[in-house]
Amino acid sequence: MSKPKSPLIHRNDIENYGSTQARQDDGAITNEPLSFTARNAGMLLIICSQFFFASMDISVKSLNSLENPVHALQIIVIRMGITFVCCEIYMIVMGIPDPITGPEGVRMMLFIRGVTGFFGLSGVYWSLQYLSVADATILIFLTPLTTAVAGSVFLKESYSVKQAGAGVVSLLGVVLIGRPAFLFGSEGVISQGLPDVSPAQRLAGVGACMVSVLGNTGAYTSIRAIGKRAHPMHIMTYFSLWCTIISSFGMVVLDIPVVYPTSWMWILLLLMIGIFGFTLFTMGLQRETVSRGVTGMYAQVLFVVVLERLFFGVIPSLLSVLGAAIIMSSGLYVVIKKAEISP
Repeated sequence: MSKPKSPLIHRNDIENYGSTQARQDDGAITNEPLSFTARNAGMLLIICSQFFFASMDISVKSLNSLENPVHALQIIVIRMGITFVCCEIYMIVMGIPDPITGPEGVRMMLFIRGVTGFFGLSGVYWSLQYLSVADATILIFLTPLTTAVAGSVFLKESYSVKQAGAGVVSLLGVVLIGRPAFLFGSEGVISQGLPDVSPAQRLAGVGACMVSVLGNTGAYTSIRAIGKRAHPMHIMTYFSLWCTIISSFGMVVLDIPVVYPTSWMWILLLLMIGIFGFTLFTMGLQRETVSRGVTGMYAQVLFVVVLERLFFGVIPSLLSVLGAAIIMSSGLYVVIKKAEISP
């Protein structure tokens, strides 16, 4: 028996900002079959966004390796502050309704997307101080498992005992990547090309990734609940606004000094990559279910491994590769089982 439909899922009586159905000139919906690109538009957008996300993480890693490292909160303030301004200007110029407050009926979901998105973004930035980009990226792929649980609880999507078992198995992958000292000794196995970090620092990086996973879970679930009731720029605006507010507050409370990069080209690069990445990902996730859409995220692993090898000469260790295989296999299993169960 199917679950009752969640009240969080968008209804037909609210404005649609992204229908992909073909229409005639008079507005009537046609029954013409969609092309491959149109049928898979959401997935293709998500895959494209992963290249920009991988590039963004490489850029953040580079900023962390400067003589005067740029703190993660400062990177977020600069990047998301400018993103917020650009989004507002775009919506005003294009005449998109409710450019500041967002559409009525989804404002609370937009707020949740913004706040949870901050933790998803800041967690992975902090982890890059102690982990390779590849290790951090793989740990973030616990998100499909936690998103499946959130989809079951909040969106009334199906969830089986086998899928829960896959989540438990994936924890072994986390252990292999985190390599706690009480299991692997004080040295552990470090990926070739990385600076030395202590076991405690490595575990701190893993913990930061777990915060990112929980934040991403809330963000992706809320985007799915919003559906096409809001324009992608509405979602980007709330996300960038709350990232800027929380990061600015954090810098004041923690008394973090402002570091001025020797080259502002890095900040410009982060901004452009971030805008493309988050906009494409938002547009894609609006057009896909949470479970199927998240599969496109796995393309980021390939992009990250290639880019990190090119820029930093990092070669993943055997334990990291084994951990990655376990996590990705568990995540793909959850996605495939959900696809089989879904009508």
